[in-house]
Formats: sequence, C-alpha cells, structure tokens
Amino acid sequence: MTSDSACSTDACCSLRVLVVEDDPEVLEATLEALELLGHWATGVRSAEGAIDRFLEGAFDVLMADIGLPGLSGLELADKLQTRCGLPIIFATASQAPETPIAGTVWLCKPFSIEQLGDALRQAARLRPAPASPSTPLSPAPTLSSGALLAR
Repeated sequence: MTSDSACSTDACCSLRVLVVEDDPEVLEATLEALELLGHWATGVRSAEGAIDRFLEGAFDVLMADIGLPGLSGLELADKLQTRCGLPIIFATASQAPETPIAGTVWLCKPFSIEQLGDALRQAARLRPAPASPSTPLSPAPTLSSGALLAR
C-alpha cells in the first residue's frame, strides 16, 4: 500500500472521520458515503457533542457544518486545531472565505460522493506527519485552492 500522503485513491488511505452535522438525514447520508469510500466515520449533531467525543489522535479529519446550533463549526474548528492541528473539511452551504483558513478544505453542499472523495484526499495531505523522536510536528499547510465548487 501507498503512504497516506501519497494517496491517489480512496481505498489506499482509510481515514477516521468525526462528522458534525445538525441535520440527522444529512448526517446519516454523509456517514454512509464515507463508509462507501472506505473510511471509518462517526457522527454527532453539535459542536459540544464533538468536543465531548473528541480524543486527540482518535480522528484523522473533522468534517463539520458551519451553521451548527450553539457553538459554530468555525469555533469548533478553532478549538480542535489549536489542540492538535487536525485537518478540517467544512461541508456547508456557506461561501468559502476569500482568504483560505490554514488546515481546512471547503466542500459546498450539496456535494457528490466524488467531491467528498476529493475533499478527503485534500484533507489527508493536510495531516501532520507522524513525529519521530528527533522531528517536531510542523504546522498544517495552507490549502491553495480554498474551496471545492459544486460541479
């Protein structure tokens, strides 16, 4: 198998994804799509639930809606990226910011399974390399494209 950073297909890099989506139907459909793509996924319906469920190192990617009740997806992302540099996919109907946010991928709703796969490959490239005893973690790179657009 190929290393995660060189993934060219969904099957070669199974990711552990925490999905945060307040719409139960969208959450269920997203979890099913992630599993079809060969990834392990679990979901919660609020940012507060994600913080409760989150264990550092247990997830490779956070996938969150921005318009969540209570704590927003942006606030959740800020908290988790500060803790561990976790790559984030914002799956949202909101427009991507003009200046990309480091360590994030924007996926416009509604999205296809192919667009989801593309976003996951981009997020996999944003993951920090495993630290060796002599190599400190480096910050997540900035995504150059800024957003995935609906086709």
